Amino acid sequence: MTPLDQVSGTLWNVVAVVVGTSLGLALRGRLEARFTGVLMQAVGLVTVLIGLQNAADLGAVRSPPGLIIGLVALALGAVLGEAWRLEARLDALGEAIKRRFRGQGRFTEGFVAASLLFCVGPLTIVGSIQNGLIGDDAFLLLKSTLDGIAAIALAATFGVGVMASALVVLVYQGSLSLGAGLVAGVLGDPVTDPRVLLVNGVGGLMIVGLGITLLELRRMSVASMLPALVLVVVLYEVVTRSPLTRVLGSP
Repeated sequence: MTPLDQVSGTLWNVVAVVVGTSLGLALRGRLEARFTGVLMQAVGLVTVLIGLQNAADLGAVRSPPGLIIGLVALALGAVLGEAWRLEARLDALGEAIKRRFRGQGRFTEGFVAASLLFCVGPLTIVGSIQNGLIGDDAFLLLKSTLDGIAAIALAATFGVGVMASALVVLVYQGSLSLGAGLVAGVLGDPVTDPRVLLVNGVGGLMIVGLGITLLELRRMSVASMLPALVLVVVLYEVVTRSPLTRVLGSP
């Protein structure tokens, strides 16, 4: 299996984002604000639904309780993210890209929203791992379809900033797929592995937060919670390797 086989799903995903963004830009300005507004509401509602479905993965991890591990990871991750000013840094990255490509309007908002929506979630993680391990890009093809549709709505609302998220998808998903071979010996089935489920669950909660932002109910600092995706795995390993946990878990 060649590296191109391992990232085939990611390449299709990038194409879907670019095509979807292009369609959205073509519609931008041709639709009345009320149409783009209701389109974004539809995307926001679906985003919340997808996030809730993903968050349910926390309940699938029973020992240690995934809900508790996820809550602690989100809390600690949010604190670290604020301390490291991740939201501000991501905004600054968007502004830098905006200046480089002379973007206009809500460039940064579109870049941040699209990057988070396209890169945080179970299809990203499981799909990239499956693609990297065995060359199966079925999950990422499904994700590509969803991302392409969402890109139309996002680009019609925020503009060309959504296009820049294609680079984030390429680097992030491509790295996950190419790196999957390095962890093949320690990772079980990515669909049932508790570490993947925990990351999916925490990512799902973050996606819910993004949906709330897209619905303009409240602006959630989702980017500040990104460290939780790593912390949830670290906490799981620490807790499961604890002597107290082994004693309590023994019959």
